[in-house]
Amino acid sequence: MGADPFDAGTGSILRQPKAVWATAGASVVAFMGIGLVDPILPSIAKGLNATASQVSLLFTSYFLITAVAMLLTGFVSSRIGGRKTLLLGLAFVVVFAGLAGTSGSVGQLVGFRAGWGLGNALFVSTALAVIVGAAAGGSAAAILLYESALGLGMACGPLLGAVLGNVSWRYPFFGTATLMAIGFVCITAFLKEQPKPARRTTLLDPIKALGHGGLASAAVSAFFYNYTFFTVLAFTPFVLNMTPYKSGAVFFAWGLLLAVFSVIVAPRMQKRFGSLKVLGGSLVLLAADVVVLGYGDHTTAIVCTILSGAFIGVNNTVYTELALGVSDAPRPVASAGYNFVRWFAAAAAPYLAPKIEEWTDLHIPFVVAGATALVGALVVLVRRRALSHEAEEHQPQHATEDGVTVFAN
Repeated sequence: MGADPFDAGTGSILRQPKAVWATAGASVVAFMGIGLVDPILPSIAKGLNATASQVSLLFTSYFLITAVAMLLTGFVSSRIGGRKTLLLGLAFVVVFAGLAGTSGSVGQLVGFRAGWGLGNALFVSTALAVIVGAAAGGSAAAILLYESALGLGMACGPLLGAVLGNVSWRYPFFGTATLMAIGFVCITAFLKEQPKPARRTTLLDPIKALGHGGLASAAVSAFFYNYTFFTVLAFTPFVLNMTPYKSGAVFFAWGLLLAVFSVIVAPRMQKRFGSLKVLGGSLVLLAADVVVLGYGDHTTAIVCTILSGAFIGVNNTVYTELALGVSDAPRPVASAGYNFVRWFAAAAAPYLAPKIEEWTDLHIPFVVAGATALVGALVVLVRRRALSHEAEEHQPQHATEDGVTVFAN
């Protein structure tokens, strides 16, 4: 069945060098920045006299810059090293998150979020490579540790946003800047310079990596999935229309499910059913969940929002493994190419969902989000042969012969 990454005897996910914990801790804060504004979106709109579609540009500018910056991350890190790249990204986040808190208009806030997105791109993509390279227990444990940081950050971001945002919508931005400054100090203290790759990465390497059919298929499927994901994350707070505390509690519960299902449930489901079946099934269930969210009453919308965290957690883990393992490209290059494609959907969904509501009604943005999740599942089905290279590691066990495990193809 494969080694359990939580088993201390095989190199526990919890027994890691200080450098890994410092990087993972800073990653938690980086992911907190994504969901931080969720519970305060209505407050920001009110404080800056902005519409929902204008405020949603906070996500659009952030992820649009993040997507484009993915082409820069490997170029930069292969020249100045992983440690300096992490510190550069953290410095950008500290500066622009702090400036975001001083914004006098929604235009300024959107602009500062774009600078924040550049820093986050430099940090997050490099952090994954650093954790995979330095973690004890192999790449599987490293990916789970990274997904743990993602889940914890996604859970705590809305909570921090709610607590600080209840005082002023500006405080969550100052809080993030402070936490990232602490992360900067921790990385400086505990992370030694990582070995530079033998070959420097060019700006076009991530694009060239997408020439691999499996990686391209994973990226395209993740693109459609991410549209669904960020419709939930960026548009649902306006639909729920709750106080920062209540909205923060909803997305905290959502983030907890995301963390539990990405780190604990997903690996076990993969071993039992196989990666591609788990991913396809989870995408279909997510599609059904968001459509019910869009058409249900207020209580149903809350329940479906929280429940979506389970499907998103499973999807995130499987997609990350596919992106890193399906091709023969170096992991940082494969990750950059994959993220370059999928983050464009994260930029599009927060902008398009409110616009679709303006053009139609409140339900249709969720119908569109359900449809994109189904398209993501369809890509997995149609391109399953191209994706099966990595998935072979997670096929269900059927029998053993002479002590050797036999896996299904």
